[in-house]
Amino acid sequence: MPQTIDRFRSSTWGWLRGTLAGWATLLLCLVGVGLIIIAIKWIANLATTYEVTDDRLILHRGIIRKSIDEIELYRVKDVRIDFSLVNQWADIGTITITSSDETTRSGPLEIRDVERARDRREQLRALVNAARKARGVREIDMIHEDI
Repeated sequence: MPQTIDRFRSSTWGWLRGTLAGWATLLLCLVGVGLIIIAIKWIANLATTYEVTDDRLILHRGIIRKSIDEIELYRVKDVRIDFSLVNQWADIGTITITSSDETTRSGPLEIRDVERARDRREQLRALVNAARKARGVREIDMIHEDI
């Protein structure tokens, strides 16, 4: 069984201090509405946990009805990070993963409001390269051109 290297969730606190929507929610706390928004965001973040092992990214989803989905790291094509100026200040970001796995067939997997996103991205890239090397897999891009 692969050993867990990292386990994390989207950060509600990071979202509050690292996005304009979070700052607006904090202002709404003065009139009581913001606490409801924070509770909803916290429950949504609680519903999904990301676990990184040496060969997989495992998504644990749900609170009442749970599902587990996995992305084999050797299938990851690209790991991207996006962050705004406010996100940089709060040290959070959005990690976007593109892969050839069924999990990302409908579109890339976006993990929002990730604390230490830069470090986690670099760690994920290193694990992807190690998983490819261990399996002897190489990435080949096929360009489809109309002749």
